[in-house]
Amino acid sequence: MNRFGFQNLIVWNKAIQLAVMTAKIANDFSPRYQSSFGDQLRRAGLSVPNNIAEGNGRKTRRESANFYNIAKGSVYECISILEVATRLELIDWSKHNRNELENLGEEICKMLHGLMNR
Repeated sequence: MNRFGFQNLIVWNKAIQLAVMTAKIANDFSPRYQSSFGDQLRRAGLSVPNNIAEGNGRKTRRESANFYNIAKGSVYECISILEVATRLELIDWSKHNRNELENLGEEICKMLHGLMNR
């Protein structure tokens, strides 16, 4: 049994998976891009589960929905950064599963939308 309610949320666990995947991609960037693309991707990836956790701890539905909306925006930010990095040929997609990552992001957004509207 988990001590915190958010740890039982499927969407939070999927967001942790997304954060790990994006961090691994960011870690593979060349040193030249670590402080720009790498740091921004890691921060955006971490923002997703952190905002879900914080939203889960809020007292009102409106407050919670605000944090879930921020988490959703951070998923979009991850996808955008990954697209730019892809076009700059910074990502070796043979090492990382792009389809899995994008499907996971889409699934998280749908689940967050559901949380915001419940």
